[in-house]
Amino acid sequence: MAAHHENDPDPPFPNVDDKAARDVLSSDPENVGVSASQEPVQDYPVERVEEVYRKLDWRIIPAFWVLYFLNSAIRSNIGIAQTMNAEAKHDLVTTLHLTPRDISTALALFYVSYVIFDLPSNLVMSRLSPRIWMARIVFAVGVIGTCFTAVNDAWSLKLLRFLLGVVIAGMWPGMSYYLTLFYPPSRTGKRIGMYFSAAQISAAVVGLVSAGFQKMDTLGGLYGFRWMFLIYGLLAVILGVVLLWWLPDRPLAPGEERKRSGLLKWLPPSREALTGEDALVHYHDLRRVYHARPWNLRDLWYVLTDWRLWPLTLMYFGVVGVGIGTQLYGSVIIRSIDSKFSSIEVSLLFAPIWIMDFIAILVVLPISDRFHKYRPLFFVGGATIQIAGILVVTFALDNQWARYGGLLMIGFGLGPTVPNCMAWTNEIFQQRHREVGVATASALVSGLGNLGSIVTTYALYTGWPEDAKKGRYQFRKSNFAMIGILCMSIASSFAMIALLKIFGNQPSQKISGNGSDSGDEIIDGAARREAQQRGFKRYLKK
Repeated sequence: MAAHHENDPDPPFPNVDDKAARDVLSSDPENVGVSASQEPVQDYPVERVEEVYRKLDWRIIPAFWVLYFLNSAIRSNIGIAQTMNAEAKHDLVTTLHLTPRDISTALALFYVSYVIFDLPSNLVMSRLSPRIWMARIVFAVGVIGTCFTAVNDAWSLKLLRFLLGVVIAGMWPGMSYYLTLFYPPSRTGKRIGMYFSAAQISAAVVGLVSAGFQKMDTLGGLYGFRWMFLIYGLLAVILGVVLLWWLPDRPLAPGEERKRSGLLKWLPPSREALTGEDALVHYHDLRRVYHARPWNLRDLWYVLTDWRLWPLTLMYFGVVGVGIGTQLYGSVIIRSIDSKFSSIEVSLLFAPIWIMDFIAILVVLPISDRFHKYRPLFFVGGATIQIAGILVVTFALDNQWARYGGLLMIGFGLGPTVPNCMAWTNEIFQQRHREVGVATASALVSGLGNLGSIVTTYALYTGWPEDAKKGRYQFRKSNFAMIGILCMSIASSFAMIALLKIFGNQPSQKISGNGSDSGDEIIDGAARREAQQRGFKRYLKK
């Protein structure tokens, strides 16, 4: 095949704009007319591969961080709104005449709709443009978030919380799935942690900024919590539009052209994530993504009936339940530690819990990626620290600052758990079921796992009237319930390790194109390196 020159009207590799890179592809006859498994894999130095992934980081992670920050703020600001301007009786609870059961029901309804719509949303994303679907989620969350400004009674609060769960469903597992289109699963833990930290910073900032919103109380006839709902919602609407231009669509193999038909004709295009030699390096390192096979309902059924889903779901159930419970009731727990704290002091004390979470993410997740075969042990370590923190909060009754220190321990333990659970899910199901496995498993683990959030928001703390009675032992039984579900997560993690040792995790022979006689298993550069952990060898040699 003759090499095409730079001035040819139709270059054979349109998404590779570097002439030298196109010539390498064009002049190699082995790259033409062969299946993905037969193509030779070009080896590049690890440093060069790392450089490409760093470029992807700059393109994807900041956008994900901002969208997750705003969505987390809109999802959780109802928690801090319960104590804003309480001294003036302008807090959410007093203004809307809410009972503790109203609050717990409103919080739980979000997760009910989230669980129902999580999987359908992720499957739609895998079929359509991930970029457009993600922008749609953020825009819709902004619209619903803005509507919270007008809530006037319990039923409208409950309705909007339910609708918020409908439109935000698929965002968190969708982000995890989206990463696997650009990174091998063994590299996703650190990236999930990068944008997951936005939830922690958001929780901290919501607490800190709420102090400012409280200063705006009655400005323009709006209470402080209404200003908070309005501004966060409008910012998300703007971001949803911006993401259409910024986020890249899934990468194209050399020689493919992006089709712009149907809805895509009317929406703005986005520039490719990588071009030139960078695109070529990425293609050889993650070729399985470029040659993804279409899936059908039978493939989906095989994923849904895979036993590996259930230990991962139980792992997620416990840690996300404790995380959401802490996020939504953290300010209430702080106030129970010392009723003399003012509303602004509660807001300021709420923030460091999530700063500790952020520190844990920065420290632990890069290490867990380099030792990705030990992800469950990192998970167990984080869950154990949370249990220790809850015990301190429960039993250090005569030292309020020790009890507050227990909350900081819970925050630190939360950091490594959820991202490691999602990254481990990606690794297991991409190897087992490929792309449909990642899209389905990430949604189910996240969706069904969030039943833990329903437990902590509806049945515990203020949703448990007997346990919420003021006194020395307030919330003790709720704390014990949190410890119980964390123990379940730890046990599920060890059970998963044992079951994988017994039954293995070989590619399913039932998935389309994965039959034992197909001879078409894709082995790319990343897959070869994942056979052996990266560790710290490269750093120790220097």
